[in-house]
Amino acid sequence: MSGCDKSEAPDHTVTHESATNPQNSADSIKKYAEMFSGCYTVSHDEPAQIKVSQQAQGLVMQMKEPQSANRVWDDPEPLEPIDLDKVSKYFSIDSNNVDGIIGRPDRVFVVAQVKQAYVNIDPTLDSPYLGYILQGANTIYKVECDDKPAEDLSQSSKKESDDVGNITIKPAGKVES
Repeated sequence: MSGCDKSEAPDHTVTHESATNPQNSADSIKKYAEMFSGCYTVSHDEPAQIKVSQQAQGLVMQMKEPQSANRVWDDPEPLEPIDLDKVSKYFSIDSNNVDGIIGRPDRVFVVAQVKQAYVNIDPTLDSPYLGYILQGANTIYKVECDDKPAEDLSQSSKKESDDVGNITIKPAGKVES
């Protein structure tokens, strides 16, 4: 019966961890929190844009807000450990070279910590963290967290030039999970 075949189910349905799963135990969450807690960005020269932390509900991520939001970080979104056998779905690296992987339940954001020994021999990696954001993977960097809001693009563009006020932002379309 193909209706019972779980192989075509989305990743978060197949690997969704229940409270009884050892991967979501208090010890496991603590291990992943120690591995991933901190702030991340896509460039050494940029301030933190994403914060991963452990809160009462478990691992969460938050995005930095613009100054106009009157807060530094947005509302926490849950993160969960992901089985290492799912690494190749998000990154072009063998799962044997990864210490751990976490992601949002919808898999719009996934982070992997690469083993330092592999980072040392792979010239394309200059950070032990890989980020998968909206269907694209890249090296990301763990940086110091700060409490400065992100710069408002609307305010910075008005300062630099009035000619960029005609930018139209279109939705990216359906995000596959």
